[in-house]
Amino acid sequence: MDKRADILVIGAGPAGIISALTAKRYYPDKKILVLKSIADGCIPCGIPYMFSSLKNPMDNVLSTDGLVKSGIEVAVDEAVKLLRNIKSVQTKNNGEYVYEKLILATGSSPVIPKIPGIDKKGVYPIYKDMDYLKTCVEEIKNAKNVLIVGGGFIGVEFADEISKIQGISVFLVETLPRLLAHSFDQDFSFLVEEKLKNKGVKILLNTRVVEISGKTKVEEVRFENGEVLKIDSIILGIGAAPNTKLATDAGLDLGKGKGIWVDEYMRTSDSDIFAVGDCAGKRDFFTRRDAVVMLASTATAEARIAGANLYQLKVVRENKGTIAIYSTYVDGLVLGSAGLTETSAKKEGFEIIVGDTEGLDKHPKSLPGVNRIKVKLIFSRQSGILMGGQVSGGISAGEIINIIGMGIQQRVSLTELETLQMATHPYLTSAPTMYPIVLAAQDALGEMQKIYKEG
Repeated sequence: MDKRADILVIGAGPAGIISALTAKRYYPDKKILVLKSIADGCIPCGIPYMFSSLKNPMDNVLSTDGLVKSGIEVAVDEAVKLLRNIKSVQTKNNGEYVYEKLILATGSSPVIPKIPGIDKKGVYPIYKDMDYLKTCVEEIKNAKNVLIVGGGFIGVEFADEISKIQGISVFLVETLPRLLAHSFDQDFSFLVEEKLKNKGVKILLNTRVVEISGKTKVEEVRFENGEVLKIDSIILGIGAAPNTKLATDAGLDLGKGKGIWVDEYMRTSDSDIFAVGDCAGKRDFFTRRDAVVMLASTATAEARIAGANLYQLKVVRENKGTIAIYSTYVDGLVLGSAGLTETSAKKEGFEIIVGDTEGLDKHPKSLPGVNRIKVKLIFSRQSGILMGGQVSGGISAGEIINIIGMGIQQRVSLTELETLQMATHPYLTSAPTMYPIVLAAQDALGEMQKIYKEG
């Protein structure tokens, strides 16, 4: 089978879908084809919620119907070889696709640690394949003791969801001293730890799995300290590695972070090939160092840049680097983080000012459904530019971190946040007199003034 496409997209995750739709909007006369390796993918961020919150795991399927309705062709086959000299992609089923412009959105694969017994039945790396995940959900629901390896976002969310299933004991193991250590400072990590502990999740910090034992299926897990636990099923949530083999076999360059090297317009070292999403290299917004950030929100932002600029740089939408903006939800508690934490800023050597505030997310405080909200902002000590922020609270915290993220991208100053104009409503926001972003900025300003007086 030999097919020709003006624009060929390899991968039908969030990055692949959005890059194809964006390209169709900017280049409506071009023939676009999306090649996906599995029939049914899934919404990556929704995977933990297939265990409890979603009534049917298939509710989390990532449909490509929108592509077809937009006039974009979709084919199911796996790309195995890229021939740049003739602009051709060969597939597992002996197909061949010829392109003018190629977008690599090949995603990532779960990291599988080298632990004896890791290949036993009952150990589940998180693959974004709906058929695989449906089997995983069914078997986990029948387990009695489930171990989740990894205390980052995905591990925390799995622990929260699986703890809702009656009759299952949930264990969460993390090699670092606290959960969410790469994205939050200690005071925010403590909040999620308390939530999970109150739900009965047994958290093991500063702990490493060294052996998985059992005849053919996992039965026990041994930790570095010698402790042994009876375990029926294990979920691996320790991160992912970019899928770059197709690119490297074709001679495309990698960045130091091991993703495919791209410029600000998502172009690889071949000007007719773009890379977006988890497979593409990332750079930190502040330091420009290679960063390992794999988020659907980042992927779709990159996809819009690539899709708009395939043939000409129509829009000045360069990728200025990732601000690593995250949010998560654990038993009613929302946590969000963007940019640098206090810990990471100091580690990088930045001179900073920190502003903190705590309050309520509605007004007056006697309204039903009021939640406590906590905001922490990180500013450059010299310029007053916003460099990072963290928030915890109710549902509104999920959008507050997006406001902070926009402020970081636009290099908003401390004084601009202090005079922020906002819409407020008793049921929707904190009081205008007590708006948390403004109060945190004012707290930082007070700290800055103290320093100047003492200096």
